[in-house]
Amino acid sequence: MKVGIDVSPLRQTRAGTARYLEGLLPRLERLVAVERFAFGGAGRGATVVRDACWYPVALPRLAHTVDVLHCPSFRGPLHSRVPLVVTVHDLAVLRHPGAFNRWTRTYSRLFVPRVVRAAQRVIAVSEFTKRELMEALHIPEERIRVVRNAVAAPFVADGPRAEGEYVLAVGTLEPRKNLPRLAEAARSAGVELRIVGARGWGEVEVGGDGIRFLGFVPDEELARLYRGALCVAYASLYEGFGIPVLEALACGASVVTSKESAMAEIADGAAVLVDPRDPEAIAAGIREAIDRRDELAPLGPERARGFTWEASAEATAAVYRELAP
Repeated sequence: MKVGIDVSPLRQTRAGTARYLEGLLPRLERLVAVERFAFGGAGRGATVVRDACWYPVALPRLAHTVDVLHCPSFRGPLHSRVPLVVTVHDLAVLRHPGAFNRWTRTYSRLFVPRVVRAAQRVIAVSEFTKRELMEALHIPEERIRVVRNAVAAPFVADGPRAEGEYVLAVGTLEPRKNLPRLAEAARSAGVELRIVGARGWGEVEVGGDGIRFLGFVPDEELARLYRGALCVAYASLYEGFGIPVLEALACGASVVTSKESAMAEIADGAAVLVDPRDPEAIAAGIREAIDRRDELAPLGPERARGFTWEASAEATAAVYRELAP
């Protein structure tokens, strides 16, 4: 069996779908023959050409040599001569379109439902995302397979810790990550907030007293920051999974996160849950997570052990086998 995989996200970003591909691809390539397809770079012009021309026209033609085509996001062809698998990480762009730029909103409204419905199998990264697919896009349950994201080294509990007393937040500067409310909550709780992530969109700015924006950091440094934090706060308004929550748990951090969307499912009792729209609730959650560090720290690695890229790759290959001739 030969599987074609769109790896364009690796050229576009270091987060989200790119982290998914970086974790999954090396393990998949031990199980099936993989041919990688990609187009363009990270610029806005390349994004428009990729979305408008490469996915609907060029990619289906390239994929005629493979048995199954896998698009690791809901950007993909509307028609494919070979069976199509699409991974959906979340439906944030349909649920919260105002949090995205104009092109992404326009493309997603017109194409995302059609791409997902064109797929013979849809991989959802959580039970929450599966429910979203069924409710928002009316995808039949029998076409959806839940294959969870995972975590691996260097995100482990043993290792060096960053110095200082701080709360850590990880996320791109974009409206859905809710960072201004989190910054307000950190000030209310009287703690320093360090933020790791790329600059994004939506004119989100964070700064001022007690706030340090670190930008992008390599994974080794990110793991040090997770381990050294008083707690990790991830108060996103909407997530289909929430990889930073899993990474923080794996590193033995005390975690406070949103009680909405997928985060409660991922944490499963190993984190403090709060209302992300209420800065005072977030502040109270931060204080609770710090107070309960000794109790919560052992729960995280135990929870994270159930999320491996090897298991995700096996489950993904099983989806391919359902469709391969």
